Amino acid sequence: MAEKKVERKEVLGVQPVINIGLVGHVDHGKTTLVSRLSGKWTDTHSEELKRGITIRLGYANATFYKCKKCKDPECYTTQKKCPRCGGECIPLRKVSFVDAPGHETLMATMLSGSAIMDCALLIIAANEECPQPQTKEHLMGLEIGGIKDIIIVQNKIDLVTEEEAKRNYEQIKNFVKGTIAENAPIIPVSAQQGVNIDLLIKTIEERFKTPKRDLSKDPILYVARSFDVNRPGTPVEKLVGGVIGGAVQYGLFKIGDEIEIRPGRKIEREGKVLWEPIKTKIVGLQSGNEKLEEAGPGGSIAVLTQLDPCILKSDALVGNVVGLPGKLPPIWYELDLKPHLLKRVVGTKKELEVEPIKMGEVLMLNVNSSTTVGVVTSMKKDIIHLKLKIPVCANKTDRVIISRRVEFRFRLIGYGEIVT
Repeated sequence: MAEKKVERKEVLGVQPVINIGLVGHVDHGKTTLVSRLSGKWTDTHSEELKRGITIRLGYANATFYKCKKCKDPECYTTQKKCPRCGGECIPLRKVSFVDAPGHETLMATMLSGSAIMDCALLIIAANEECPQPQTKEHLMGLEIGGIKDIIIVQNKIDLVTEEEAKRNYEQIKNFVKGTIAENAPIIPVSAQQGVNIDLLIKTIEERFKTPKRDLSKDPILYVARSFDVNRPGTPVEKLVGGVIGGAVQYGLFKIGDEIEIRPGRKIEREGKVLWEPIKTKIVGLQSGNEKLEEAGPGGSIAVLTQLDPCILKSDALVGNVVGLPGKLPPIWYELDLKPHLLKRVVGTKKELEVEPIKMGEVLMLNVNSSTTVGVVTSMKKDIIHLKLKIPVCANKTDRVIISRRVEFRFRLIGYGEIVT
């Protein structure tokens, strides 16, 4: 049978071609760096603005440029005009940033966000000891999630002396030794003052290659956000359907496509709690403020639907999977997992050994962009059986990240393979 060929219209500056995650300890400057690179402040939720921390996944797009004239040194920028000589710049590619929260209570959000990242910037503040607890936890989350392309950003160099910056650099090198980030470049920057941002862009262009995408498969999108875009008081006749935000993993979605969302929404039927898949139609596609005719793998996108916005408001559908009707993975209400546990708990100040999983234990599970809780109901040799509080839509080949409650927080302890 002849291989199906799919051609895609490549238009520079429309949909980003790569998703770059920003991870690291709370208040190390992730959101400030995204703002410096994109011009957008990704903390927009009222609670984020009040508390000064990222709570939900934030998104922003940027186009990288290179000056035609500047050669020694080369000038990389996000501006069409060169900030050095004022000359014309050549557009290189459009990228999408995923700003993950760094607070210890929001680790599940970071792990969900890692499902849509192609690569990552690990942000480490130069004015604090390295590593901080969530620096460790986020790096391990990237490793378990299979994200190998990493650049370390040593931020806030404007707040330390040269000697302190060098000492922090050595701490970073010692911290990443033996990890997937051992050979990652370390770029000193000040996101607040805009220092070395050109060097960081150059390093991103050199190290983060655009992944090869499979457009021949049936399309799949992981939902990372869902919301109602209608303002309070909008007349009924002017209401628009709810919006899904996320990233396409493979295949292409087009305006007019009929789509299915799994597991869907929670319902009660005959005294039982079930999740009912939702079907709707794509009425629009967007990347940032750019309208798209079609959307494929690459940067984060918004899918405009015909659904009642009440179904999608306040991230109600986060963790769902979107695809063509009848072409989605199965819904799992229970899972048989073969766990692979770490030697030590990640994210705690004290070094604690990971104990074996116990009967009746409650575990937090991250599968792609979904987060659920599972109770261990039986154990047999090296297989555990879990009953899930919220079902997940996943393929048997998808990795399940496992966390357990340690010192009043869920901490990363390993991953599992679906064996049922």
